[in-house]
Amino acid sequence: MAADTPQNAVPLPPVFQPLLADDPREVGGYRLFARLGAGGMGRVYLSYTPGGRPVALKVVRPEFAEDGEFRRRFAQEVSSAQRIHGLYTAQVIDSGGLESGAPWLVTSYVPGPSLQQVVREHGALPVRTVLLLVGGIAEALQAIHSVQVVHRDLKPANVLVASDGPRVIDFGIARAADATALTGTGYRIGSPAFMSPEQAQGRTITPATDVFALGALAAYVAGGAPPFGDGPDTAVLYRVVHEEPELGTVPAPLRELIGRCLAKDPEDRPTPAEIIQAAREHPVVGGQLRFGEDWLPGQVNTEITRRSDLPRTPPTPLPAAAPALPAAPPPPVAAPFAPPAAPPVQHSAPVVPPSGAFGPLAPTSEAVTGPVAPADPTLRLTEQHTPPPAPAVPLAAEPGPAPAAAARAAKPERRGGVSWKTLLVVALVTLLAGTAGGLVLMKTLNDKDKDKTTTPTQSAPTSPDPAGGSGGSGGGGSQDQVTAAPSDTPTKASPSASASPSARKSGAPAGFTAVYTDRELSVPSTDYGFDLLNGKVVPASSNNDVFLRPGYDDLRVTDGYDRYLGKADSMTPQECSDAIDKNPSADFPYSDLPPGRVICVRNRQTWSVAIMKIGNVTNDGAVSLSLSYYRYNG
Repeated sequence: MAADTPQNAVPLPPVFQPLLADDPREVGGYRLFARLGAGGMGRVYLSYTPGGRPVALKVVRPEFAEDGEFRRRFAQEVSSAQRIHGLYTAQVIDSGGLESGAPWLVTSYVPGPSLQQVVREHGALPVRTVLLLVGGIAEALQAIHSVQVVHRDLKPANVLVASDGPRVIDFGIARAADATALTGTGYRIGSPAFMSPEQAQGRTITPATDVFALGALAAYVAGGAPPFGDGPDTAVLYRVVHEEPELGTVPAPLRELIGRCLAKDPEDRPTPAEIIQAAREHPVVGGQLRFGEDWLPGQVNTEITRRSDLPRTPPTPLPAAAPALPAAPPPPVAAPFAPPAAPPVQHSAPVVPPSGAFGPLAPTSEAVTGPVAPADPTLRLTEQHTPPPAPAVPLAAEPGPAPAAAARAAKPERRGGVSWKTLLVVALVTLLAGTAGGLVLMKTLNDKDKDKTTTPTQSAPTSPDPAGGSGGSGGGGSQDQVTAAPSDTPTKASPSASASPSARKSGAPAGFTAVYTDRELSVPSTDYGFDLLNGKVVPASSNNDVFLRPGYDDLRVTDGYDRYLGKADSMTPQECSDAIDKNPSADFPYSDLPPGRVICVRNRQTWSVAIMKIGNVTNDGAVSLSLSYYRYNG
């Protein structure tokens, strides 16, 4: 962990993440062992060749897989990539899925973090390390360009660092994505901070395009910031095309070489061979480029060690969410209508029903995994207080005079002492009496609530409590409560204002009030986040305001909120609250956030709900979404 990381920061996620329920277990004959991450093109998994060598298997995102032109270009680029055999590139081993399903690509596994992760977690790198990186990446570009392939998306996230040097990944695949219709609908392939001027303007792409990207990458890892700054994509692209790079944070020994790579005219940029020569002749490296054990800082070597401890056992499928324990089964409905069974003849004292007599007992070793709904109060009263047939049994069993016995012999025996018609009448009368009593009680409570109600504008209108629970004064509130607009119609105080904790958890009694809806927001990088209460974008340093911000590979939610990853293209606040109660989500990884995906969060203290519809996310932390905020009325 970086030295400047706050003490309360969330610990680094595990390198090998478990497979989720919607992850495949096998792709193209490769058994998947863990998740390695996700990017703009798809998800990456750990697998092994039949001979036991670890490999990285990337499955292309469905948005691209459905595009026929992408499939055609993908096949061409993979064929070219398999001819690249550079020592500083991740070897392309296999591919498939072009005819049906999602296209996939297998490369050699590199046990190391990306340069993006290294700089974000540990800061800028030493001059010697940067020179070694530049020389190794330039050699990788030589191998890529030798088969007439241009990377087009060289950036820190596409360079992995291993103990023996860098590895360039995803070369040429961006060209296939450029051909899809998605690039015309706001889905950009390439990162503005590392794009060349000709790429930003849509002009011809040449190997010099990758050289410009290498210069921007070197400035980033040497100075800790992109040379053309942060901000909206359009602003960054304008600076790339029209302004000079900002190299003030780059160490002086590196500025001349990096500045040449960032020349606006492609003809003025050095070739990869010239870059290698300049790096090798630099006095800091002593005239040679050698990747020894000390070429990386110690904390980065620790990250490489973490990624070298590979899982060897295939994961078992994640169990489905445990269902909530059922409530005690209701009594048989047909019981009052059937003739009662023959009662025992012997006299005995009434027997107290044991615990669980009206339903099966839950096993003591099984923990309750969800809220258990109470049984209907009317049914429970009927179960406990219906007169049993036992008192009538002795009267029917007592021996009588002989004439009475003869009369009984002439009639069919009447078993049970009480006819089923009588039981039916008793049950109906009991039901009607209980209903009438409940209505009277509810009216009485409502009258008391009216007496306690203050002025009409002191509480927002809420839906009545269906359970007819305890009446509240209507004066309660929450820290994020918004005062309702004044109305000419008097507002009734709601009994749900003092709902019990269990009632508040589901959000059902009180409902929600929209504070604002469908507010379009976007953040350019991880330096910004979303302010829920005010519905705007703020700097990530505003810890008291930010509730959601981009992370390395996921959207991160502030502590104090529960999460849910939606399955449909729309969601109400009540549906969000119910879904969080039943099946909350652990996180919001970028790989599960395609355009149009709906996610939501709920505040654990106020139970207010925020619903977000994803517009676009990138690994660089640029996120656009539509935000709606609902205040809980309880």
